Amino acid sequence: MNLFLTCEHAGNEIPEKYEEYFSKAGEVLETHRGYDPGALDLLKHLSPLAIFSQEYMISRLLIEPNRSLGHPQLFSEFTVQLPEAQKEELLREYYLPYRNFVEGRIADSISEGKEIVHISVHTFTPELNGELRDADIGLLYDPVRKAEEEFCHEFKNQIFRQNSDLKTCFNYPYLGVDDGFTTYLRQRFPDHYVGIELEVNQKYVQENKMEKRLKNDIFEALSKVLKESILSR
Repeated sequence: MNLFLTCEHAGNEIPEKYEEYFSKAGEVLETHRGYDPGALDLLKHLSPLAIFSQEYMISRLLIEPNRSLGHPQLFSEFTVQLPEAQKEELLREYYLPYRNFVEGRIADSISEGKEIVHISVHTFTPELNGELRDADIGLLYDPVRKAEEEFCHEFKNQIFRQNSDLKTCFNYPYLGVDDGFTTYLRQRFPDHYVGIELEVNQKYVQENKMEKRLKNDIFEALSKVLKESILSR
């Protein structure tokens, strides 16, 4: 299997011409609402395992690359009231180039006869709306797709072998079938594509860097899963 890595919430950049719309944003851009702290660091750590790696550095508060066209959260409270012409500009300049580029590379690889594992790297806040998230790692997948289920079960097993103290949960803190980039790509590629969202608790993140041991544990676990997948073919 060939590993593709993406990170839809890697950064919190706002292009200069849109900065005026965030004049009252305060510090929200620096929080989990503006980006996924530690996700880019983890992506870079895992990238030696991948044949393709891509990150999206624009803040999700400008336009959300992990939501489908027409989704109510595609635009945030800072951009939802923009004129339609400007919304189209955001789609044309930021959203579509990223999504189309990743989709195109996957399509090219599948057309070459390759089996693709796409891991979309994310992190989640330890507490949301007063609720503590009781997991260290979440693996989001579509239970109907057996290849995804098998991959995630083996990934969880390997994480446990690396560090039995880590609590890994399936389809937590979100459902794997909720709207997202991998959900869209599953529809686009019904065969030869395994789409997983990897979610890691931000309690392991300091100054946008993820704890080194955790990164190493995930790296080693993923490496073993990929090797076993190749050997089993």
